[in-house]
Amino acid sequence: MRPADTGDQLDTPALVQSGAARRVPVFTLLAGAAGLTALLSLVWSSVSIPADQVIDVLLGREVEREAWRTIVLDIRLPRILTAALVGAALGVSGLQMQTVFHNPLASPYTLGVVAGASLGAAVVIILVPSELGGLYRQAGSSGTVATLFSRFGVVTGAALGAAAVLALMLLLASLVREMTVVLLFGVALAALLSAVVTVLVYFADAGQTRAFVEWGFGSFQRTRWGTMPYFAVPVALGVGLALATVKPLNALLLGENYARSLGVNVRRARWGILASSALLAGTVVAYAGPIAFLGIAIPHVARGLFGTSDHRVLLPGCVLLGSVIAMICGIVAELPGQNLILPINAATALFGAPITFWVLLRRYRAWEG
Repeated sequence: MRPADTGDQLDTPALVQSGAARRVPVFTLLAGAAGLTALLSLVWSSVSIPADQVIDVLLGREVEREAWRTIVLDIRLPRILTAALVGAALGVSGLQMQTVFHNPLASPYTLGVVAGASLGAAVVIILVPSELGGLYRQAGSSGTVATLFSRFGVVTGAALGAAAVLALMLLLASLVREMTVVLLFGVALAALLSAVVTVLVYFADAGQTRAFVEWGFGSFQRTRWGTMPYFAVPVALGVGLALATVKPLNALLLGENYARSLGVNVRRARWGILASSALLAGTVVAYAGPIAFLGIAIPHVARGLFGTSDHRVLLPGCVLLGSVIAMICGIVAELPGQNLILPINAATALFGAPITFWVLLRRYRAWEG
């Protein structure tokens, strides 16, 4: 494969400098879309609340029904903030993976971190209630581990699983220079962990299997104000670390040799990029479940909107665009006017799958040409 063919929108070696004047309006448009989508999410849901009443709730004024205040402040606002954080995290993580691996279909799933988080969640859902939970009750334990599982449950297991895979992948990245090997190792590890999850689910009872399947559908409804800091802070740290790697990411667009010629410590840069991406993906999976397609699709849409491969533009662009798209997916999943809520992965697939097909079609035409 020719170097120019390694990344769809990354196929332009030189960073696009023209068109800067159009990027400010795009950022303004995305910021306005984020605010409008958030307001629409507050108004248009299973329980319809008039827009003026939503605004009164946000401003602390009196409202016609006190229940609306609880719905807006304690249920919908945390859900909207969760969706925005999920979209931002997966957009940034996907952008990093596509750049460092020079692969337009790379995503947070690439490193196996999502599979590790799923295994951790499966262990908690399937084993803790029957085995570990029984041991805690027999011992009358009130220790740290028992308290941690009782308070955070699946989140704890998913976070520990993601952290374990992250440590392994960072160790491999520090020992291996060829990123293709890291990519293939991540794919193989994800398959292995998925097989272990399958075995656990096979021996689980019907209730445990249903609980794990429901977790796997993904949801923006699992985070409330009490747990929001544990979700928001790691996402903020991951995005901050990503912003600190803007120069290495731009240099890596032309390959590792070019990056070294610019004085970039490639090994250290890869470590930082992978750590940031895995932290973002692992946190999202822990609190919202394995959300599909957003990590692949958002970076491609951002490159198209901004007309550049410059990560100084794309990183904040993916934060805003990811937030908007995730909130829209949340509205679609809510089925306004209905008491039924679709799995969030159904809505993200409606958005991400067509973009994935488009990327594959472009790649096929490039290969044929």
